[in-house]
Amino acid sequence: MAGRMRIIFLGDVVGAPGRQGVTKIIPRIREERSPDLILANAENIKHGSGITEDLYRTLREAGVDGVTLGDHALRDRRIVPVLERATEPIIIPFNLPARSPGQRVLKLSPAAGEWQGTAVTVVTLLGRVFMNCPADEPFGAIDRALEKVAAAPGASRPIVIVEVHMEATAEKIALGHHLDGRVTAVVGSHTHVPTADARLLPKGTAFITDVGMCGPYDSVIGRDKESVVTHMSAALPTQFDVASGDVRVCGCQIDVDPLTGRALSIERVEWAVA
Repeated sequence: MAGRMRIIFLGDVVGAPGRQGVTKIIPRIREERSPDLILANAENIKHGSGITEDLYRTLREAGVDGVTLGDHALRDRRIVPVLERATEPIIIPFNLPARSPGQRVLKLSPAAGEWQGTAVTVVTLLGRVFMNCPADEPFGAIDRALEKVAAAPGASRPIVIVEVHMEATAEKIALGHHLDGRVTAVVGSHTHVPTADARLLPKGTAFITDVGMCGPYDSVIGRDKESVVTHMSAALPTQFDVASGDVRVCGCQIDVDPLTGRALSIERVEWAVA
C-alpha cells in the first residue's frame, strides 16, 4: 500500500518462551505484514526480569529494529555498557533519574523500502500510579522530550511513537489524551494483558492501552500459575518461575502517513507459536 509506513510494536518479551516465540514468528510477521520497522519491549527477557547483552543481541539478530525497556531496565547491570553506546538501538524510559545510564530517545529509520531513511522517534515513559520505581512525572517529561523532536525535511510533523509502560489503565489513557494530535501513537505495555481498545483518538493519534506480552499465556502474566495461586491464596513465599504453555506473540500494527506523521490506523496483532 503506497503512502504508508508500517510499524509493528511487540509487547513485553517474557523469558525464554517469549524470546523463542519472537525469534520464530518474526519471519512470518515480515511475510504477512511487510513492516518497515519492528520494535519490541524486552525488559522481561531474562528469566522474566531484566536483559543482558547476549539476549539483546538475540533479538537484534532475529530482526528487531529497536528495543525498549521499562521498570526492570537496569535489573541486570551487564546491560549497562550496551545502554551507554549511542550506536545501539535500545532505550531506557525517558523519565528515569537523570543519572540512570542509557539513551532515552531512540531514533530509527527503515533500512530499505519506499521509506528508507525516514526518521522515526521512539520514547518510553514509566508510570507512577501503583508503580514502585523512581520515575519523574510522565506528562511533563514527555513535553520536554517533544521539544527536541523536529519534523523531517518535507514532512509537516515528525513520526513519534510513545510507549507508556504503566500499571494503571487510567494513567495510560490520560497520557493518550494529553498527547492526542501531538504524536503518531501512544502504545501501552507492562501489564502483559492485551486490551480491546485499539483506536484513533479524536485528534488522530493511534492508541491502545496494552498490547499484551510475547510469552506464555497459560500463566499469570507470564509466571507459573500454580506458584502464583499458592502465594496469593496462602501467603506463602514462592519463587515465580516463567511459565511455558500457550506461547503467543502479541503487539500492535500502526500504519503511518510519513509526510504528515499522522497515524492512518492501528490494530492489535497476535500470533500463536506452535
